[in-house]
Amino acid sequence: MSNTDYSTLRDSRKRQYLNVAGADKPLKSPVSHAVLESARRYRISRIRKKLVEHNCDAIILYDPVNIRYAFDAPNMQVWTMHNPLRYGVVFAQGPAVMFEFASCEHLCEGIETIDEVRTATGWMYMTTGDQVANRVKKWSDEIATLISQHAGKNARLAADRLDFLGQAALERHGITVVPGDAITEEARSIKSAEEIELMRWTIRVCEASMARIYEHSIPGVTEQELWAHMSFENSRSGGEWLETRLLTAGSHTNPWYAESSDRVCNLGEMISFDTDMVGPYGYCADLSRSWTCGYTKMTSKQKDLYSMALDQINHNLALIADGVSFVEFNEQSWQIPRESQSFRYSLAAHGVGMADEWPIILLHPDFTNNHGGHFEENMVICVESLIAEPGTESIKLETQALVTKNGIERLDTFPWETE
Repeated sequence: MSNTDYSTLRDSRKRQYLNVAGADKPLKSPVSHAVLESARRYRISRIRKKLVEHNCDAIILYDPVNIRYAFDAPNMQVWTMHNPLRYGVVFAQGPAVMFEFASCEHLCEGIETIDEVRTATGWMYMTTGDQVANRVKKWSDEIATLISQHAGKNARLAADRLDFLGQAALERHGITVVPGDAITEEARSIKSAEEIELMRWTIRVCEASMARIYEHSIPGVTEQELWAHMSFENSRSGGEWLETRLLTAGSHTNPWYAESSDRVCNLGEMISFDTDMVGPYGYCADLSRSWTCGYTKMTSKQKDLYSMALDQINHNLALIADGVSFVEFNEQSWQIPRESQSFRYSLAAHGVGMADEWPIILLHPDFTNNHGGHFEENMVICVESLIAEPGTESIKLETQALVTKNGIERLDTFPWETE
């Protein structure tokens, strides 16, 4: 294929994935509020269902992704990942109470699954200094009173992320605190039809971001300039944040996991990236692609590596179906060649929803100590490949698929470089 043909392909992808009807504008979601309301009701019902199954009376949530899942109340989510200053409590048989950052309580208005909004009590040292002990007591007294009102004495409270001072304070009130990760991960792993509709839209926005990167993949551009197109398209179309900065070119792709830099991309070099994009409605689009800078034909080595990566994706996708165990998947999975073993990716597949989720299925050389379990209908699974050899570039590919009764349905459509 000539470079002229590649320019035609570039323009075709731009027309297909970007909003180019008239002026270049943000993508506008077609999702109705009724769909969003239904997704909210489903998600909080999943939390309550898992609380019952795990014999817990309630769960306290600090992880902002879990708060988004249960309450759909986003607020300073990246900041609160490392500053635990907002939280929520969901009862198995009782209300959902959101404790919001001071002066932000209005952000929870109109969310029908939130029964009560209170002002959060923070007790991290940065905000309270030598008053930590007093703040912990105030916080634990309020939580204990709430638990007593709706679950009685000797309650079992799950927690997704809780400092040991908080746990000790609650236990002094006679509350048993247990890990809540299994509850949240199991709840989030099975999606409703409405969740899938929301996720499809995030993927649509992500593919527009990818088309923008493709359009600008010309010699002289830096890795950081290309990555900025992902942030731009996501933000202007209602998306939220990017979990990583994994876009590199040429020799910078190998070994993998280098972050975007001011390195200039040169004609014919492979550009490889992983989106890790948390987009509209808080859902994640986790897709990976690789292509050449300047729309050149791949070299024979680039073609060989790309072909292996795509073989791995297609082979492993075909293995996934409702009821297939992770052990069965591993035993039949695509075997990475010996030359690529030391450059291998950490996993073969993983769940995805509002972020990367359970299950994580390690690549076959590392599967020995992986967990049990099986694929279930309405899980969304990302299937990944990273192929490189000594002295070559890395090819990174990834697709996002819905598990159905009859196999899988790919949710992304951005093309592979197979022309």
